Amino acid sequence: MLKAQETVLEIDLKALKHNLEFIKSKLEENTKCLAVVKAFAYGSDAVEVAKCLETLNVDYFAVAYVNEGVALRDAGITRPILVLHPQVFNIGALMDRNLEPSLYSHRILDIFIDEAKKRNQKKYPIHIKFNTGLNRLGFKEKDIDSIVSKLEDNASVKVKSIFSHLAASEDNTERDFTNGQIVSFKAISKQMIDGLGYRPMLHQCNTSGIMNYPEAHFDMVRSGIGLYGFGNNPEINRNLKPIATLKTVISQIHTLNIGDSLGYNRAFVADGITRTATLPIGHADGIGRQYGNEKGFVTINGQKASILGNVCMDMIMVDVTNIACMEGDEVVIFGQKNTAEHLAENVDSISYELLTAVSRRVKRTFNR
Repeated sequence: MLKAQETVLEIDLKALKHNLEFIKSKLEENTKCLAVVKAFAYGSDAVEVAKCLETLNVDYFAVAYVNEGVALRDAGITRPILVLHPQVFNIGALMDRNLEPSLYSHRILDIFIDEAKKRNQKKYPIHIKFNTGLNRLGFKEKDIDSIVSKLEDNASVKVKSIFSHLAASEDNTERDFTNGQIVSFKAISKQMIDGLGYRPMLHQCNTSGIMNYPEAHFDMVRSGIGLYGFGNNPEINRNLKPIATLKTVISQIHTLNIGDSLGYNRAFVADGITRTATLPIGHADGIGRQYGNEKGFVTINGQKASILGNVCMDMIMVDVTNIACMEGDEVVIFGQKNTAEHLAENVDSISYELLTAVSRRVKRTFNR
């Protein structure tokens, strides 16, 4: 990649390919792989990421909301797309784009079946989600009989998969809980299959589940954060490559004397001669105010520079007192060395939050 001339998020599609290949290396040959590209592909670019992954033969995509799936279809993505949290209002748009809904409650199941009948649909693919302990979305085991009753002799829809979501698959201290979720899902799946009279796909594992619970890979696995370079574990991280590098440039350099203040509310006051660099990136670009006041840092010419004072909407100021640099020099906010995970840990956050916060106004470039 060329040196940054402005604030830019560089997306390394070669790293994406590497991550997918590593994830697939953990699977049996016939286990399908679903790529989660919700939230603008974790802040990168959903269309570009999905196009790349489609050429690499992922089996499925997943998005959170219908509009995300619509954007992919309109961009030419043809693989099946699972919508994890469809809203009743958007069911028509979902069907128009041949998106596949996760149905998680009797209300949305009933409404979807009614709409499918009105449109004379035949065997429209649906996915039935069960809650096995995350307690976020999903039917309970006690709902199985009523679900099966609604689906019996119903030609308008057909169950494509039965699935659930692990709550703590990255936490080794919660193995008993996770194993309980897996046992519960197996029991639910058996009852559903017996009731339906056919076997849909089964899937339960997220990225950490893929790595830690091979016995729960079933017919398909779902990977989100792993594709983008993070495995929720230092050992796994060593085998993955962060695909996103956020860069900017030094706009101006100032020298503060003892007692000079910096930024809004004079949040930083120099106690010695201090050299600062102003950067064109702020909380409107995804660097939240929590990173200010020396809790966050950037990298300039290979050295860490702490963020001084309060983060502004469009700018941050960093300490370059001991760094040889000049106006126009490139600055790395996070990347493959000082990663989004490292930066987020400084404010008790996680890579997911920092990655998905990067504003759409930040230019994306792609290394193919």
